[in-house]
Amino acid sequence: MQIININEKIKKIKRVGLVVRPNTRDLHRYYKQIKDRLDSYKVELILESNSAKLLKKEGIEFDKMCQISDIIISLGGDGTLISLSRRSFKYHKPILGINIGKLGFLVDIDVKEIESFIDKLFKGEYRIDNRMVLEVIFHQKDGTKKSAIAFNDIVFSRPMVAGMVDLQAFIDGIHFNNYYGDGLIVSTPTGSTAYNLSSGGPVVFPLTEALILTPLCSHSLTQRPLILPADFKIMIKSKDRVLVAIDGQEIFHLEDYKSIECKMADKGVKLIHRIERNYFDVLKEKLKWGDA
Repeated sequence: MQIININEKIKKIKRVGLVVRPNTRDLHRYYKQIKDRLDSYKVELILESNSAKLLKKEGIEFDKMCQISDIIISLGGDGTLISLSRRSFKYHKPILGINIGKLGFLVDIDVKEIESFIDKLFKGEYRIDNRMVLEVIFHQKDGTKKSAIAFNDIVFSRPMVAGMVDLQAFIDGIHFNNYYGDGLIVSTPTGSTAYNLSSGGPVVFPLTEALILTPLCSHSLTQRPLILPADFKIMIKSKDRVLVAIDGQEIFHLEDYKSIECKMADKGVKLIHRIERNYFDVLKEKLKWGDA
């Protein structure tokens, strides 16, 4: 999978979908800024139904919005963009993140730049990053399967403060390790600066193709983070009670399944960014790298 194409452009923008974060201050003002600028280009702004209720406007259901939109705007923080990316994944529409959150690793357009960046969008002055995501496959006890998408990570963890879990890990069906401790994070490169980073895992350039395995408080000091080629398939089994969290937004119980498999999805998530966005500047700003 090619995860970046600096020459990729959106052919024509006629409709733009909008999803907003609840409890956002000045929401109506930001909405008006976006709508007025798009109106100047004769582009229709479509609200997802829950967002429309917050704004007391007319909206349409989420899947329909995704189907008819050429791009989708996420107005919120990283969490809003991650949720939108997962929910809209099957439609593969480019997503523009406007940041009204705090950290903003993923959303690089500030609310002060709304009008100016929309102008750049219609001038073709932007780039599209195709971020690798994980397909999470749940192997059910009756032999059937179901799947979900993880943008940042899938976390296998103990269900309570006391005790540890024993996770059996397989690569392409071959057992290679047991993780005994608080659990294990399987992360994308994009997710390397999320829970993975706070757990001692490596920072990996987000346009890399790789799987990152980071043990959580391992009982053995020999266990260390592991970076694997993205075409490997990771399978996790356990006889213990284990919580499974996808991007911190969906929770499952490993004991309800025979196993859970993680692999690179066959397509990525398209994120619209400023051409001049530099990932290392983001790291310097957010992680205070280089400060004396």
